[in-house]
Amino acid sequence: MTNTAQRMRLPPAWVLCILTGLNLFNYLDRFVLSAVLTPLQKDLAINDEQAGRLVTAFMIGYFFTSPVFGWLGDRASRKWLIAAGILVWSVGTILSGFAATFAMMIAFRVLVGLGEASYATISPSLISDSYAPAKRNDALTIFYVAIPVGAAFGTIIGGLVAAHWGWRRAFIWAGAPGLFLALVLLPFAELKRGQSEGKTSEAAKIPSIRDIINLVRIPDYVLVVLGYTAYTFALGAFGHWGPTFLHRAHGVAVDRAGEFFGIVLVVAGLVGTLIGGFAATAWHKRNPAGYAWTLGLSVLVAVPLAFGAFLANSTVWSMSFLAGAMFFLFLPTGPVNTLILETAPVNQRASAMAVSIFTIHLFGDMWSPKIVGRLADSFGGNLQKAVLILPAALLVASALWLVLALKSKRGNAWQPKLA
Repeated sequence: MTNTAQRMRLPPAWVLCILTGLNLFNYLDRFVLSAVLTPLQKDLAINDEQAGRLVTAFMIGYFFTSPVFGWLGDRASRKWLIAAGILVWSVGTILSGFAATFAMMIAFRVLVGLGEASYATISPSLISDSYAPAKRNDALTIFYVAIPVGAAFGTIIGGLVAAHWGWRRAFIWAGAPGLFLALVLLPFAELKRGQSEGKTSEAAKIPSIRDIINLVRIPDYVLVVLGYTAYTFALGAFGHWGPTFLHRAHGVAVDRAGEFFGIVLVVAGLVGTLIGGFAATAWHKRNPAGYAWTLGLSVLVAVPLAFGAFLANSTVWSMSFLAGAMFFLFLPTGPVNTLILETAPVNQRASAMAVSIFTIHLFGDMWSPKIVGRLADSFGGNLQKAVLILPAALLVASALWLVLALKSKRGNAWQPKLA
């Protein structure tokens, strides 16, 4: 039995490769909707407000169920939970292609969010248990590179399939691979919690609900998540209103504005995520607060760039500042998730990720696009004034993360005691 388990255990590089590939499909499935929204609205006879509700439906399934999967992820078999999540989001994506009514589409988008919640909360803890602390941030950086790449693939592939075969087939083709990918981890041995740090006995302690609630009593964890919430508040509204801002403030054609943001998303997302992650690892080797410094300083640099983008009279300068801001805002992608895991007890990492996901969406990007819209209405439709709230939110995020960097001491600053 032992020899079989040893033979079937995946090397860390394979764990990372498989989970990153699955994460790419995760975001591909999520962003197909945006690529086919116009023909979908026409066929289902829904207005813009109802189209926006489809995103809300996904978020309800995603972040409201993430605490449940975080709780399960610290107790049950993670490979089976991941397989179930992939299967559910894939079925939800495929069924979206068969939706005959708006109500059906709402239900299927909730299903997609529910499946993705399982994967998003549990997968980072598997990577954490595969890689020792010195290599963990680089591994998580590679894992999260799948976000901009998957989003771009979803937008591009969804649009191409919809143009040739209709929007329904775009959902079906996007979701079908997941029915098989759900099985990929099942033949292999379950990773032991805490094995990368030799803390399997500590990680074996099952956390109680009280232990999870007590995450809010860990100052470093709270600072990471609060900063991440302000950061997500800004990015959520930024992504929603960015192309519209260029159209209204500078007269950029809608299709050109969307194309600009798509290209910048891929380039800045891929390059920024990799550079930020690897640079943070190198900094962390010399200074235990290297991850936090990377977060705080990169966002701090993005603040004046964002202000410049929103205040510039020149279209060229505005677009240049926007591209620069997006690059710096992708630098924290890997390190912020590393800190979420490493500021929590080793037996609560899935729960820590789940609480973070729940918090950043509930208090961040769930409301920020609407708040910017209301501000624009109150300013007589002046979106240029309304979006100035976003770099202000980034300044809050930077301040919280810089406080975290300054309060850290020599040695391992990110290892709280076991709950």
